[in-house]
Amino acid sequence: MINGHAEPQSNSWDQNAPRPAPFRLSPDWNGVRATGRFASYSKADTWYPSWGADGALYSPFTDGDVMGIRSWSVGVDATTGHATIHGDDPLDLKIDNIGVVAASPAPYGGRYPSASLMLDGTWYYGTYCLVETPDRGLNWDVLGPFVGFRTSTDGGQTWEEGPRTPTDTVFGESVTSGRPIRFGAPHFVDFGRNNEHAPGGYAYLVGHGSRTSSDQLSWISGDEIFLARTKPTVEGINEPDSWEFYAGLSGAEPQWSRDLDDAHPIASWPQHMGCVTVTYNAAAKKYLMCVTDGWPTIKEMDSYILESDSLFGPWKMVAYMENFGQQAYFLNFPSKFISEDGTRAWLSYSANFTDTYMYPVMKADPVGSRYSMCLLEIEFQRVEGHDSDRSA
Repeated sequence: MINGHAEPQSNSWDQNAPRPAPFRLSPDWNGVRATGRFASYSKADTWYPSWGADGALYSPFTDGDVMGIRSWSVGVDATTGHATIHGDDPLDLKIDNIGVVAASPAPYGGRYPSASLMLDGTWYYGTYCLVETPDRGLNWDVLGPFVGFRTSTDGGQTWEEGPRTPTDTVFGESVTSGRPIRFGAPHFVDFGRNNEHAPGGYAYLVGHGSRTSSDQLSWISGDEIFLARTKPTVEGINEPDSWEFYAGLSGAEPQWSRDLDDAHPIASWPQHMGCVTVTYNAAAKKYLMCVTDGWPTIKEMDSYILESDSLFGPWKMVAYMENFGQQAYFLNFPSKFISEDGTRAWLSYSANFTDTYMYPVMKADPVGSRYSMCLLEIEFQRVEGHDSDRSA
């Protein structure tokens, strides 16, 4: 574990994007500021904590080691890892119950953790595939399909494999289908402890992809964000008929369809919407969307934070974080670490993997960024009187 405190004004990010963005500016939050508190844990990435009823966080990880347990997501012997995170103070967490599960990506090159949810004592753990493409440059990795879920009813001690495989996926997507992936690298919307704030008792899933083109789709780049929902059960989580896809609004009412072809994006910015997560900030009654934009090269990646009063949008720009990390990805706001008044939160991410993977030499910006589960406390900046009708 590494933790510390930098100068409170060391980093702040406003709403201004360096290129025209199709989002209005948030009328409530005009940027974010790092408080200076940070921590990092492990030498692995792909951390997406889900807050269980018992108060613990349950998260996947891969491509590194956690307390001597190693997971690697590429090749025929690929594995994906899982860990339980205990503690209420982000500066003093304990990671345990660590293990790995074999996860063959064949016929793809890599298989990675994504959608993870601990609900009513059952851990739903999803994986997706990537196509290794060395000719496209370092770690571009063309976006492959979401496979499906394994489940555990004993906190990750043992797992039941689901029936889905990389060639028989839960949503029927594949790279060879002739249609672009829509639900790439999907993640459950974080609705708080045991999914307590989820409307209608559903679990909601967001993923990035495109309706029109596969050319720009990688693990960190895409055109649009899509939404699906289900009422999870061990028996039904991998059944296509248990899922509904957001199909747009009819007036103010969301429409849902069981046909993936009807899926309509909740947000769109061609070539600039890569890996995505959404968290509900219950105190502020707002949804927070974190997106990383890896186009046209993952050597330099930008991230940004959007907010909305509705899961279906419209989404508004809170902060554009150019070269955040410097090279940060897999951003998410664990709901457990949002302040009671909703004005502060801890941003989880990983960073700086290009040069040397587990031992990066790239400058940390902000301080504390590294190849690990990084936690950075941020404060949402409330500035009155700015023009919310301007584009970002």
